[in-house]
Amino acid sequence: MKKEVIAKCPICGEELTITRLHCHNCGVEINGEFALNKLCRLSKEQLTFVLLFLKNQGNIKAIEKDMNISYPTVKKLLNDVLSNLGFDVSDEATSKTALQRQEILDKLAKKEISFDEANQQLKNLK
Repeated sequence: MKKEVIAKCPICGEELTITRLHCHNCGVEINGEFALNKLCRLSKEQLTFVLLFLKNQGNIKAIEKDMNISYPTVKKLLNDVLSNLGFDVSDEATSKTALQRQEILDKLAKKEISFDEANQQLKNLK
């Protein structure tokens, strides 16, 4: 059984490097210091999300359906992945408010809260 490569040290949390590569076919070994690619920095959950995102060609509605999660949750997962890969996720405060607004609207659509409750919560966001 092959083990997956980990990207962070389980002791201190710093990024790991690969120091030896081996070919099981011919037996050659290469020693040195090799960096892990950016995708190795993702957690298993984040990598699963990325694969699902690619499978659905970035269609957030399809991802919502496949994962049975709301739009704000999909956006949060996407932002977490982007941030972990080193991309700048700008307008954090604005997007956080937009995500909260969408969560309220999702609750209203699922009849988890009343119109008046949703209205009050939306007013409190401003």
